[in-house]
Amino acid sequence: MEVIKAVERKFPARIPLVRARWWGEGLGEQYGERLREFNRYPEDTVTLWVNPLNIGAMNLSWRVASSRAHDSRCVIDDWSKLDEFIEKMPDPEKDPQFDSLIEQAEKIRAQDRYLLFGWWNLFFEKPWSLLGMENLMVSYYIEPENVHRLHSALCDQYCGYIKRAVRELQPDGFWTSDDLGHQTQLMMCPEIFQELIKPYYVKVGTVLKKHGLHWWLRSCGNNTEALGDLTEAGVDVFHPVQKHTMDEISVASEFGDRLTFLAGIDVQHVLQEKDADGVREEVRFLIDTFDRPDGGMCIAAGNGIVAGTPFENIDAFLDEAVRYGIEHRKRFIA
Repeated sequence: MEVIKAVERKFPARIPLVRARWWGEGLGEQYGERLREFNRYPEDTVTLWVNPLNIGAMNLSWRVASSRAHDSRCVIDDWSKLDEFIEKMPDPEKDPQFDSLIEQAEKIRAQDRYLLFGWWNLFFEKPWSLLGMENLMVSYYIEPENVHRLHSALCDQYCGYIKRAVRELQPDGFWTSDDLGHQTQLMMCPEIFQELIKPYYVKVGTVLKKHGLHWWLRSCGNNTEALGDLTEAGVDVFHPVQKHTMDEISVASEFGDRLTFLAGIDVQHVLQEKDADGVREEVRFLIDTFDRPDGGMCIAAGNGIVAGTPFENIDAFLDEAVRYGIEHRKRFIA
């Protein structure tokens, strides 16, 4: 399986495509059935999704407003509510979401495809959605003990879901996200990350390593200051290395021996604004930068490919990812 070979540095024959056909907002409406033309390109993983924290099913004693924007939405508006919140978190062993996933997992394994299991939002994005951005940032400094309590409860919850998935779904890898960076640096200072967030990354990483799962982490923005901590915590694959926020060449040089990169092509400018030749040039740049003799690279869209993206640019991206991905690997496995 080429994905396993790439992640584990076992000399893949080509560079796998993972979340490369990622259709974002409005693209389906723009192109409709034409998007099926891209099915001729590989998609080397299948992901089974769960929601480990269904707020609507928790029967909290207070009303949760659902109409506010993500940045300001608040489930826990007072730390006095934390005890009840933790008490009513769902039991991973009793979650009916798995009932419909077991048969799907069996079919995917029968096709010899790489199976990912996971969910969006971990120890930054999830608390952000629970507390609201402003409350979370303030709490890092004035309520660190309560932040630890929340993170610890979330960690137990996440590990419970991972252990059940291992037993019932037998995935190859775990996918999750935490947008730790903004355009120039981390969303929090490195010391806060190391004190309040990293310990729980380490616990998740320990469980994943014990059960032989690869850890795929998506984190937008400039994550350069955290990459060393993420590798220490057990992250195996990092996505997307966002263009114009991180220096691809220096990141690949410093961390390429420790991290596999799911390099994401820029969907904001490259796919939107360049012509097809420019898109192909960018694909070759990413492959030349991140692919190593033994592997260590997959390729993806950096985010969902949105409406307004020229059809021929999407085709150029996928075609060059396959064509040059094979050509580049031949240099190392001939």
